[in-house]
Formats: sequence, structure tokens, C-alpha cells
Amino acid sequence: MRRKDREITDRSELEAILSEAQACRIAFATGGAPYIVALSFGFSWEEELRLYFHGAREGRKIELMRRGGLVGFQLESGVQLVTGAAACDWGMRYKSIVGSGRLEEVLDPEERRLGLDHVMTHYGFAGEPGYNPGSLGATTVLRLRVAEMTGKRRA
Repeated sequence: MRRKDREITDRSELEAILSEAQACRIAFATGGAPYIVALSFGFSWEEELRLYFHGAREGRKIELMRRGGLVGFQLESGVQLVTGAAACDWGMRYKSIVGSGRLEEVLDPEERRLGLDHVMTHYGFAGEPGYNPGSLGATTVLRLRVAEMTGKRRA
């Protein structure tokens, strides 16, 4: 990272960014042009950071994932515009995480439910999760195993 003074390495700060972020953007290299998509997500961080997503069983992201699954990701929190008298005084405050890893479909029924539970909890659901079997069968659950990441802030 070029600006070491902005780097975030503390796990609790990184977890706070993950908890506060509203969406995670996943970027695929397609050979012709990059493809990026913003997704709802949840996460689990035990031995490794895992991001969970849900979506339809088909579509471009599923096709691209099946071609190898290596992706980049980005999320942010605390975004705030900073204004000033001159144009060069303007900027943004933010905290962000950028990284890469392998995106894969979750096939194990127990982990599928756990992944969906992480997504629901991330957005504030506090009840006992239950999923309609028809909806669950039509939903793909994806897991991104984070291989590397960098946290950054601009206060």
C-alpha cells in the first residue's frame, strides 16, 4: 500500500468495516472487459474470512464463477463528502477493504443455510431464520474465501 498512514491492519477495525458495509462488489476478469456486480452479503471470520452471497441459479456471475472463481472484491463504510473553498479541498472520508479470493458455490445444505443466516444477520434480522423450501431450492449460495485483503481509511 502506497499510503501506509492510511492502512488498517487491526482485525476489530476490519470487522467493523465488514459489519457497516451495505454491499460488496465482486469483480471478474472476463478476457474482454471486466465485469463487476454489487451484492448483498454476510460474513464469517474464524480461521479465514468468508463472505457469503445469494442469488439466482443462473446468470453471468454464475457463469464467470464456474470459469475459475478467482475474483476481486471491494466494500466500504463511513463514506462522507468533505467540502472546501477550492476544488482541490474537496474529497471523501471512508474506510474500505479491497481484496481477492476464490468464489465458489456452496453445495452442503447445512453451510447453505449458515451462509444465508450470515446474510440475514448482517442486515439486522434477529429472529429464528427459516427458509421456504421452494425459495431455498431456487437460490444459489456463494462463498468467497478471502486469500488477501487490505484495509484503508481516510479520516
